[in-house]
Amino acid sequence: MLTAGVKLTQSGGVALLDGDRLAFNIEIQKLRNGARYSDVEELQDVSAILSAEGYKTADVDRWAIDGWDGAVDGRVSLLNAGRPLELTVAPYRETDAVPNPATPGYHGEFTLGGEARSYASYVHVASHLAAAYCTSPFAQRGEPTMVMVWDGGCFPRLYCVDADGRVEPGGEVFPLIGHTYAMASQHWGPYRRTAKSSHVDDLAVAGKMMAYIALGTPRREIQEVFAELFHEHFEADSPRVRAYREKIIGCGSTGEPSHGYVHAFLRDVHDRTTALGVSDEDVLASVHAFLEELLLERVVAKIRAWKGDEPWNLCFAGGCALNIKWNSALRSHPAIKAMWVPPFPDDSGSAVGAACLRASADGMLGPVRWGTLLGPELVRTPHVPHGWTISPCRPEELARILHRTGKAAVLLNGRAELGPRALGARSIIAPAVDPDMKKHLNDVKKREHYRPVAPICLVEHAPEIFDPGTPDPHMLFEHRVRPDWVDRIPAILHLDGTARLQTVSQDDDPNLAAVLREYHKWSGIPVLCNTSANYNGSSFFPDAASAMEWGRLDLVWAEGVLYQRAFGDTTH
Repeated sequence: MLTAGVKLTQSGGVALLDGDRLAFNIEIQKLRNGARYSDVEELQDVSAILSAEGYKTADVDRWAIDGWDGAVDGRVSLLNAGRPLELTVAPYRETDAVPNPATPGYHGEFTLGGEARSYASYVHVASHLAAAYCTSPFAQRGEPTMVMVWDGGCFPRLYCVDADGRVEPGGEVFPLIGHTYAMASQHWGPYRRTAKSSHVDDLAVAGKMMAYIALGTPRREIQEVFAELFHEHFEADSPRVRAYREKIIGCGSTGEPSHGYVHAFLRDVHDRTTALGVSDEDVLASVHAFLEELLLERVVAKIRAWKGDEPWNLCFAGGCALNIKWNSALRSHPAIKAMWVPPFPDDSGSAVGAACLRASADGMLGPVRWGTLLGPELVRTPHVPHGWTISPCRPEELARILHRTGKAAVLLNGRAELGPRALGARSIIAPAVDPDMKKHLNDVKKREHYRPVAPICLVEHAPEIFDPGTPDPHMLFEHRVRPDWVDRIPAILHLDGTARLQTVSQDDDPNLAAVLREYHKWSGIPVLCNTSANYNGSSFFPDAASAMEWGRLDLVWAEGVLYQRAFGDTTH
């Protein structure tokens, strides 16, 4: 039984389940150097993706489409064979009209491959829920699990999935949309602006802000201002809050005017913190700390009031689950027994979640068999651009070149990673021993100086170098570099002494593990730098030709072939 999950909006794409096995998840943004967060603008691209993977449209037995912004339903505008098409889909989250997020919120029909295809659509929040739970070790073991979903347009929401896969909604944790984190940067810091957003218009700024806050220090007096005004704006028993709660339910930032209310809150905080004479860096660091404390306090209180004091498994999904500091704080809390964040917690996993929902039996979610490297295949590069040479090169030879030259290399291999993190299939890797390497990589990628570069480390060596150094193959948790290693791998050290670690084992990625093992053999260091290989503003390079045309590094390695810029000397 083939089940296709389709995400038409932000970070759109197609996922295919063959029974309970994920065959692929192809995001539009990862094709042809697409812009990050791309929608599916032409429905025929769905057929093209299936065809490229060896399937016909008619092969698909069941279709699911992710929901979108709206309290009653969602509307998606796109083209079908060049003609305008508007599809109705399920709303953003469960409501009285759609009380069970694991059941369809809308049924419809579209034409593809010359025939009408019936589809079921599920609320958008449910795609995050299902993508996280169905790929989790908890689902594999049949363990009851809490799932929290917090993305840009909704309030954090809590769900309980029992041992049989039944979903019980627990409601909101607190009434604040996830975009609040990024919206704060419009009031303080380098991304401050006069014209404030009315809906999300910069999805990249949240990650930049998470890096920028290392320049500041959280201050209790600032956090107290945030707490006081948060209560006043969003939770007090007052006419203003009642009006807010009538208007805003967390159903997507284009489905309701939530941004205006958040900006009013942030303006009031700005006025109060200006009187304190504090720096923008300290305010933004305090935004992060305030939201982290609020999240932990409320999630734990809600779980205990709802289900008792015993520790629970927790899955976290939605764009806010890309925040490694929040993930780490949740994971270390005594109320959390074990934690899972999928490598695609944002909308890049929504097609997977939609397929899981459609494949579930009677709304009961089950585990899927999947792997991290199920994105698009690497496109062949038949012609080498002028000025580049080509030679065979095993992963071990690449490692020796990195050690001998100290240079960075683009590394492309096999199918792309699922989700937004480059995990060694579409990466730039480099030695971490030179403190100037971080600056070099940021300059190469045209990124701000305070942006960190992540470490990749052989899993068996991680505990001696990082704290806690636990296996984290998807780069979604924070680790502190141990004192004895700070001076040995300075390029991966963030300003606050932490790192976004990716551990690597033979099972995770044999190719990347071979590079790390050989590099360790020659250098004594089982760590390399890793950052994504892409044009600025685009997703991963789909082929070696793109990396060479980009031209900002002299070495490009792709599936056993080394491309070298002719004037790039790698011999000494």
